[in-house]
Formats: sequence, structure tokens, C-alpha cells
Amino acid sequence: MLKIYNSLTRDKQDFVPITPGKVRMYVCGMTVYDYCHLGHARVMLVFDVVRRWLRASGLAVTYVRNITDIDDKIIKRAQENKEPVDALTARFIRAMDEDNAALGVEKPDHEPRATGHVAGMLKMIGVLEQRGLAYRANGDVNYSVRKFPGYGKLSGKSLDDLRAGERVEVDITKQDPLDFVLWKKAKDGEPAWDSPWGKGRPGWHIECSVMSCELLGSHFDIHGGGQDLQFPHHENEIAQSEGANQSKFVNYWMHNGFVRVDNEKMSKSLGNFFTVREVLAKYDPEVVRFFIVRAHYRSPISYSDQNLEDAKSSLRGFYIALRDAQLLLETRSKGIHVREIDWNNEIAAKFREAMNDDFNTPEAIAMLSRLASEVNVARSAIVHSTYKSQTEEETLWSALYEDASLLRSLGSVLGLLQREPQQFLQALPADEKLTPQRIQELIDARAAARKAKNFAEADRIREELLKAGIALEDAHVTGWRRL
Repeated sequence: MLKIYNSLTRDKQDFVPITPGKVRMYVCGMTVYDYCHLGHARVMLVFDVVRRWLRASGLAVTYVRNITDIDDKIIKRAQENKEPVDALTARFIRAMDEDNAALGVEKPDHEPRATGHVAGMLKMIGVLEQRGLAYRANGDVNYSVRKFPGYGKLSGKSLDDLRAGERVEVDITKQDPLDFVLWKKAKDGEPAWDSPWGKGRPGWHIECSVMSCELLGSHFDIHGGGQDLQFPHHENEIAQSEGANQSKFVNYWMHNGFVRVDNEKMSKSLGNFFTVREVLAKYDPEVVRFFIVRAHYRSPISYSDQNLEDAKSSLRGFYIALRDAQLLLETRSKGIHVREIDWNNEIAAKFREAMNDDFNTPEAIAMLSRLASEVNVARSAIVHSTYKSQTEEETLWSALYEDASLLRSLGSVLGLLQREPQQFLQALPADEKLTPQRIQELIDARAAARKAKNFAEADRIREELLKAGIALEDAHVTGWRRL
């Protein structure tokens, strides 16, 4: 049975959907005023894997991931750029979609934009005001946190612990420094909507309460996001949603760990971030996906070229195993395809056990490593004829086919190992000047040199390619792969 670490209760709990066989999940998405950095990519990838595993477990998933397209940072950037807010947000939504597509992140079922749900925000704020949980202050409408009895239950802190000055700016218009804004009074030159409290725009926190409730209902299964959103954003969502609807908001809260650089959280405010585009200029998108997915989602991960190179090496090993198995199986007119997984298989069962343990992807990927090793053992035994009988030979062929197919099938659950092996192994960076055609010309020149017994020239060409990051593989014909 699937167990999920619930940030609200601070322990692993059996996952029991509200509606049997169905899961409703909401994840806080991007505020679109700049390109996605690797921290944003981790949120997208973590919950892409969560959704894939829920689906693989036979559950029907309705997945909502919002877009914040009105916000202080968006307005400030648009003003700096001297461009309309909607032009800025449209540009960065397109960029986000391109980054997600490159990383193999599937589109959510619903991707609401905050500006499309202002009417619902006005309605919820009105309900909160009627219930005495919100008050007007100089054109703004604020939430009174001390009037919501459960405030602090997600962060695990009392109101006295959350004292002013630590995380919340002091505002003399607030009854309590911890109170937060639901509706902001309009400022000159900023986007604004009509409301019962005058022209203005919604606060950030109310956006997610409304979008999630309107698309998933007032009580749903999973709410996720980055660890930095646990307080105050998600704490405030609970206060708003439960205060307005008078019912439990979310059953399971999930928060992924940070991407860190030099032991600090990667963030735009610290200026230590790398955009997805910058990273993809150096590394294959699947390498980046593997780097993120192979870490447990709740653990911090350290960004460095060394760690990405290690991820590349590991992923390359899986693809080499698949390529070599495929080349051998093609001699028997058999291919390697994603198939329905036999969960009674020992390795598949351990993979499932790992994923059911709070999405333990490190252990799940260890099972992929074990499969790759078994593929290589079977292939080597066949190639070197180390079997002792025809029966043993047929057993090896069967193991090679079954293990390679299972490797690809389990990989698909994580969004990995779905390309043709050669396509991955020969993938070149976008700015690579050494084209496949030029590589083949050098391979042909080396072959001619060897035929002429000019081994010094043959070695020179091999070394030239090696320095360019191209490894030659001599078999009955010479192939190549990217290092």
C-alpha cells in the first residue's frame, strides 16, 4: 500500500483516496516573470513522477498545476521592461512549456491562470469577511490569523512563535503583524479589477485557495509544492480555504526539498540560480531529469557539474545495456518494448515496494541498476558462449529479453529510458560544431589509415575525437557515442 509523508502530520501515512480509485492533486506552479530555474524544474519533475506512479498504481488522477500571472514581481518586471503584463507572462509561459517538454514533464489536466479566477477570489474574500475572518484596512482586505483557531498547524508553530519581523513585514494597517493581504488596493499604472472594496487585485495566497477549490472541490487528496511554500503560503491557503468552506481542505500535504548551490538554496533572490535553459545547453534533458529523479523528493540535492556528470555516466550505462541487448536481440528479430509490468517479478516487486514507500526513487533506480547488470551478464554469456547446453542458452536469451524489456518498462514509470539507445548515446549539445556527418568522415578516415597500416594516423584521429568528447567503439563496424 502506498505511504506518503504528510507534512501536516509529520509522518508517513497510508494513502487512502477520498473517492476510491480516484485522486485529486493540486501543485503550486510558476510565477511567470522569468525563466524557470532548476529549483522550479524539481517541483515540476517531482510531481510528474508522483502522478505517473499514482497512475501506474491503477488510480485515475486529476492533476491541477496553476500559473500565477499577476503578482508584485510580475508587475515590477513588466514595468522594468516597459512591456504589458500579459505580454510578459505569455512569453514566460511559452518558455516554461518548452522547458517542461524538454524535461519530459507531462502537461497537467488543468493549468488555471490566476487572472481567470478573480471572480471566485472576490467571492471567497466576501465569505471570509462575512465570517469575521477578514477586515478592511485602507483599501486592502486582510485575513485575521488569530481568528482562525488552526493557524500554524502546517508549519508546526504557534502564533507567538511566528513573531513579527522574522518572516512577515510589519504593516501598521494590520491588526496583527502576521495578518496577510487578501485584496490589494489598486496603484496607479497597475492591473486592477472592480470589487466591493474598490479597484484592486488579489493577494498571492488567495489565488491557490480559489483555483484548487474550483477545480477539485473544497476537500481533495494531495496538495504539493516546494518546501519554501509550506509557510506562509500553504499555511495561509489552509486558513483561507477552511475558514471559508468550514471543512477540511487537504488530506495529504507534500513538499519537495531544495536544490542547493554551495550549501544555499537555489533562488532568484540569492542570485545563485541556474535556469533550465542554461543547464540544458550543457546537458541532455534526460540527464537533468535523471539527476533530479534519482534523489528522494524530500531530500535536498546539490547542483554541481560533478553531480550532473555522475548522473550522465549512470544514465549512459543504462542506455549502453539497452543498446547492446537490442543489437543482440535483433539477430533473433526481437525488439525491446514497454510492456505491461508483471509486478510479481522479484525486481518489479521491489521497485513497487520502493515507490510505495513515499516515492523512494533512489531505491527504485537501484532496481533499474540491478536489471541493467543482469542484462549485461546475460548478454556477455551469450556473446562468449559460456553456457553449457542449448537449454541454458535459451534461458539466457529469454532472460536477456525479459530483463531488457522490464528495464525499459520500469523506466517509463519514471519518465526515463524511452528513447532509442543510439539516439541518446549520440546526442550532441546544441552548440556542438562536430556534426554526426563529420564524425563519420573521421571514422572513415581512421578506417582507411588502419587499412593502410598507418596506425599513428589512426590513433591520432581516435585521440582527436576523444578530446572532442566522442568515444569510438570497435566491433564488426566502428560505432561511436558521446562521452
